[in-house]
Amino acid sequence: MYLYRSQQIKEIDRRAEQIGMSLFSLMENAGSGLYRQLVSVIKKTDKVLILSGKGNNGGDGIVLARYLKNNGYDVTLVFPIGEPKTPTAIEHLNYYQACGYEVDLFSANIEVDWVIDALLGVGGQLPLRKDFAQITDWINQAKAKVAAVDLPTGVCSDEGNIDEHAVQADYTFALHGMKPSAFLFPASGHYGEVSIIDIGIPQTSGWRVWTSDDVRNTWPKYTGNTHKGTFGNNLLIAGSDEMPGSAALAAIGALRFGTGKLTVATTKHASTIIGPLAPEATFTFNLKTDEIPNHYLSVAVGPGLNPNDELEILIENLLKQPVSIILDAGALKQREYIKRNAATIITPHPGEFSRLTGKSSADIQQNRISLASQYAIENGITVVLKGQYTVIAFPDGTGVVNKTGNRALSKGGTGDTLTGMILASIGTHRNVKAAIANAVFIHGACADHWIKDRGDQTLSAHDFDQLLPEICSHFSS
Repeated sequence: MYLYRSQQIKEIDRRAEQIGMSLFSLMENAGSGLYRQLVSVIKKTDKVLILSGKGNNGGDGIVLARYLKNNGYDVTLVFPIGEPKTPTAIEHLNYYQACGYEVDLFSANIEVDWVIDALLGVGGQLPLRKDFAQITDWINQAKAKVAAVDLPTGVCSDEGNIDEHAVQADYTFALHGMKPSAFLFPASGHYGEVSIIDIGIPQTSGWRVWTSDDVRNTWPKYTGNTHKGTFGNNLLIAGSDEMPGSAALAAIGALRFGTGKLTVATTKHASTIIGPLAPEATFTFNLKTDEIPNHYLSVAVGPGLNPNDELEILIENLLKQPVSIILDAGALKQREYIKRNAATIITPHPGEFSRLTGKSSADIQQNRISLASQYAIENGITVVLKGQYTVIAFPDGTGVVNKTGNRALSKGGTGDTLTGMILASIGTHRNVKAAIANAVFIHGACADHWIKDRGDQTLSAHDFDQLLPEICSHFSS
C-alpha cells in the first residue's frame, strides 16, 4: 500500500530498464496482474469491453485482453482514440495479433457487462481533449460496471483535480502502488474500490497507507516487571473555565490509550469537571511559563485553550525542552520552530491548516499530501492533517495516509480525544512514527466500529471511553 506520484512512476520505469527488466516484461506483469484481479469480480458469461489508449496504459489493456481471451472470456478490444504509439504497447499489440486475436472498431451501440478504462493512466493531462471526453461520457452512461487501469481517465494523478467528464469507476486496479489522488478531493470519489497490482519491482516510496497489519506489527509488547512509569509520564496542558470538556476528552483519550501517568495543567474549576471523568489524572494549577518540569516524556498543549501571549511564551519554553510536544487547537499558530531532537507534532483540521499556510480549504483538500509534507519539511515538524484520509507528514519527507474513520468523527471533541491518544501513544511506543500512525488508525477504527450497528450521527466524543478498550483489544492480544 505505497503511494507514488506520476514522476516517480516514470523514474521507476527508467530504473527498471537499467537493472535489466524490460518495459515489455513490466507491461506483461501489469496485464497478468490485472487479469488475476479482474476475474475475481467478473463472471465467465460477462461481456467485457476494453478501451485502450495510445500509450502504455493502453498497452496494459492489450495484455489484459490477451489473458482474458486465452482463458475463454468474451472480450472485445478497441482503440477508440487510435492505435498504440509507444514502442512497448506496439510490441504487445503485435504479440496479441500473432496469437490470432483481432482488434474491433468502437461502436457506441455495443452492450456489455464490463468496461475496462485503459485510456490514459498517470500521464494524462487535464482538461480532457474533446475526443477523450466523448468516450468518457459514453463510459459513464453505459449500463455496465467500470474498472479503471491505474486511475480513472479524467482524474489527476497527483492532485485532487478532475475533469468534468472524468470516468466514474466501480473498481480501480492501481499498478505498483496507489496514486495520491485516491485520497484527495474530489478525485477520490471517482476511484471506487481500489486494489493494488504488483508488477514485480521493489517498493521505494517513502509514503504509504497505514494498515491493520502495520498496527499489529508495531503494537507495543511488554513482558513482566512493568510499572506505571513504563507507559509514560505525560503532561496535558488544556482546558479553561469556559471549555473544561476539551481537556476531559483529551484526558480520557490518553488514559484509555495506555498512558502510565497523566498530569493535567488546567484551572481549578475545570479540574472539578475533569476529575470525575478521569479520576486517574493528577492536576497542577498556575503552571509557570518558565518553569516547565523536564521529567515528562511528552506534553500536549491546546484543547480548550484560548490563544494569547502567555500561552505562546509557554510553548516557546516547551520547545526548548527535550520532550515530545503535541500542539492542537488553541496552540496552533504560525511560528518559527527551532531545531530539536524530540518530536514536534501539530494536529490541525483543514480550516486550521488553512490559517497556518494561507491556502484555501479547497486547495488544501485537493493537495493534502503535498502541502502537509511541504509544511512538515520546511518547519522540521510532524503534521497530522485531520479529516477523511488523515495525512501524517514527517519532517524527513516520508509520510502515512490513514483510511480508517468516517463522518461520525465530524463532532466537537473527537480531535481532543485524538490529541490525548497521541500523547499516550508516544509514551508506549518505541517508534514515534508508529506511535502517531497507530493512534490515528485506532481513532478512526473506533468510528468505523461504531457505525456498524449505530447511526453515524449518534457518535459523541465521550463514547471513546468505551470504544477504545474494545478496539485496542484486537491488537493487544
